[in-house]
Amino acid sequence: MKGTIFVELVNMAEEAFGEDVVDEVLESADLENGGAFTTVGNYPCSELIKIVVAFSEHSGISAEKLQRMFGHWMMNHFVENYAEFFEGKNDSFSLLEAVDGEIHVEVKKLYPDAELPEFATDRLSDDRLKLTYSSPRPLVEFCHGMVEACLERYDQKAQVDRCPVPHQENATDFDIRLEK
Repeated sequence: MKGTIFVELVNMAEEAFGEDVVDEVLESADLENGGAFTTVGNYPCSELIKIVVAFSEHSGISAEKLQRMFGHWMMNHFVENYAEFFEGKNDSFSLLEAVDGEIHVEVKKLYPDAELPEFATDRLSDDRLKLTYSSPRPLVEFCHGMVEACLERYDQKAQVDRCPVPHQENATDFDIRLEK
């Protein structure tokens, strides 16, 4: 995984828990590199999971909730640092529909070695979108947080349900129904 994900997770933790706590938790997490990450580095996803679990154990917040919080954090990071990805997107569905076909194409230009999840979308109606998230990494809750943050970004409310995709390992369907 790209180092920027790790750096932003640490930034979120520092804001939530403070630098001293972050240092203590990273030290106790038994990380391969001791918790030193750079935005241009590549690190195994297992290290990210170790960090989330360590902060969960420290804070009492479930690892699932921490992943969702991190999804919100990353959406805000993308808004602040990659505004071009949001240009011409007037609602959450248009942004979610652009992830694989536009945003990931640009990410691959910058980072050819990036291993990106897949986001397949099917607009079922004006107010309902099916998003299929596929990734070998156990980050469904992170994706859920990103979807929630995307809805908030466009001031939209929705019912978001999800379920594993039958006969497709590492894939989850999100059923997003806008509320009126």
